[in-house]
Amino acid sequence: MGKIDCCKCSEKNSCCGFGVWVDLEEAKKILSLGLKGDFYHFEKDKDFPSGYKVGTSCEDDPCSFLTPEGLCAIHKVDYNLKPAHCKEFPYENGKLASNVKLLCSSVKPKIKTKKKA
Repeated sequence: MGKIDCCKCSEKNSCCGFGVWVDLEEAKKILSLGLKGDFYHFEKDKDFPSGYKVGTSCEDDPCSFLTPEGLCAIHKVDYNLKPAHCKEFPYENGKLASNVKLLCSSVKPKIKTKKKA
């Protein structure tokens, strides 16, 4: 598979369907923007710089920072504060992310429907 060009995506917000994990300190900066959206599931995680992470969605809901128009509210206000995972997706550490087939409409297997006779 070649490089994925998100600008050519027909479902530009399909990757926001479940939200992401964000470092606690990063989340505090995002909250200071006063945007509609929230963080959930505060957890300890040594892989995050502060040692804690929070999610941008509750359970399997879409990202809470997704606007009714299907745009990222964080991206619209300050791209620099957009979570790193969001900026990198559909890649993770230079390779396709493990959940890319679930979230990326450019990669999702196409569901074939039977033609009616």
